[in-house]
Amino acid sequence: MDVVRDPAERVGHPAGNVVTIGAYDGVHLGHQALLRLVRARADALGAGAALVTFDRHPAQVVRPDSAPRLLTTLEQRIELLENTGLLDLVCVLTFDEERRHETAEEFVEEILVEKLGARAVVVGADFHFGFQRRGNVPFLRDQGERHGFKVEAVDLIPVAESDSGAAYSSTLTRGLLMAGDVDGAARLLGRPHEVAGTVVEGDRRGRDLGFATANVAVPAETCLPAEGIYAGWLLDEGDQVARPAAISLGRRPTFYEEGASSTLLEAHVLDFDGDLYGHRVRVRFAHRLRGEEKFDSAEALVAQIEDDVERTRRITSDSAGE
Repeated sequence: MDVVRDPAERVGHPAGNVVTIGAYDGVHLGHQALLRLVRARADALGAGAALVTFDRHPAQVVRPDSAPRLLTTLEQRIELLENTGLLDLVCVLTFDEERRHETAEEFVEEILVEKLGARAVVVGADFHFGFQRRGNVPFLRDQGERHGFKVEAVDLIPVAESDSGAAYSSTLTRGLLMAGDVDGAARLLGRPHEVAGTVVEGDRRGRDLGFATANVAVPAETCLPAEGIYAGWLLDEGDQVARPAAISLGRRPTFYEEGASSTLLEAHVLDFDGDLYGHRVRVRFAHRLRGEEKFDSAEALVAQIEDDVERTRRITSDSAGE
């Protein structure tokens, strides 16, 4: 899979491309179903399968105060997209003020026609794009007739086990995570939710209690689960080993009367005493063990941590963190 940023000339398959467009945050199972359709249409036409996405979520520029927390970094998105094996090309556009003010017509002509030679465009039925979201599926179909590409609009795919008729979406996934339902989020994603960050110095309280932790700093726009204690894994991007970890996400009310000033992400890696400071890591959430609690003493907290660790050991022994 080729990755091209802000192409200056035509890219992709010589015979043109079947193109889909979107943030694809999370690359959940609904996204993957749409990508399979893109692949099938591309194969039928002898064309390439291409995705146009952005270096940041457009809402971070258009409405930064209410932009959604992100399920994946750009690096994670590209990695997940490549792992599907469905795409030939990912075109990453810089979404800045200039791109924000680009009209739908300009986007079609510059990106879809000139740069990608679109043979067909596959998008969600509610797709909007261009300045003030004036571009939509009927507009795309009109442009397709003018420029020679077909347009296929796909309805959101319902989650099979949902009683409410909910469909796969990044918004639904974020909602489950914010409620602490990492199991439910994993069913939408097709994998455990993970966040990427760097291990930084902490105040070593965990080590003093006998449970050293890796304190992980993640970007502010990262979508974290609800505060609480989780079983999961910590993957060191250096050696690519996923190690079982009891994960604390919260403000440590036992030690801070009103809680720490910000949410802390800490991972106690089971049966590991290596040095992780400065390492890029990923924290994967398998199951929520409990909410965060304030304990009357350090001894009571240690007893609970011991239980959390043993439960983590049992849960993570059933899978490899992949």
